[in-house]
Amino acid sequence: MTESMIVIETPRLRLRTFTPEDAPFYLALINEPSWIANIGDRSIHTVDAARAALEAGPIAQFREHGYCFYITERRSDGVAMGMGGMIRRDSLPGPDIGYAMLPAYWGQGYAYEAAAAVVRHARHTLRIPTLYGITSPQNQASINLLNKLGLRFERFSRLPPTGKDTNIYRQDFRQHG
Repeated sequence: MTESMIVIETPRLRLRTFTPEDAPFYLALINEPSWIANIGDRSIHTVDAARAALEAGPIAQFREHGYCFYITERRSDGVAMGMGGMIRRDSLPGPDIGYAMLPAYWGQGYAYEAAAAVVRHARHTLRIPTLYGITSPQNQASINLLNKLGLRFERFSRLPPTGKDTNIYRQDFRQHG
C-alpha cells in the first residue's frame, strides 16, 4: 500500500499525494464530460485501469520529481473534489501546472485556491525556475485561471502524443527573486 502525504494545505483545501486506493475517485474524475472535452479521453474505464494509471502517473511522478498531480480535498470534511499540481511532460522544458474539479465544485474558488497554492509551492518550496501551463484554445475558464495565476501566453502548439491544438502559458520566477 502506498501511503498518502499531505503536500499543501490552504484555508479550505488539502492537496495530498494519490494512493492506489484513490482509483475509484480518479476513474470518476477522468470520465467526467468536462474532463474529456477539455483534457481528453484517457480510455480508462475500470478501477483496475485507473489504479494502474495512478501508479504509472502521479505516484511515479512524485517519486521521480518530488511533485505530481495531487488529489484535492476539502479540509472541513475530507471530500475529494478534484486534483491539481504539476507534471513533467517530455514536450515542455519545465513542469506544467494542471487542475481539474468535479462540476459540483465549480464556481466556488476551489480551483484557484488550489492552483495558487501550487504556484507558491513551486516557486518558494521547490524553487522551480519556470512553470508552464497548457490548455485548449477553447477552454476560456482555464485560460482565465492561468492568467489570474500570473502565467502568460507564450505560444500555440500541437503537443504530442495527441497533436491537439494547445495554448502554452509560462511564468518565469527567476526574474522575480
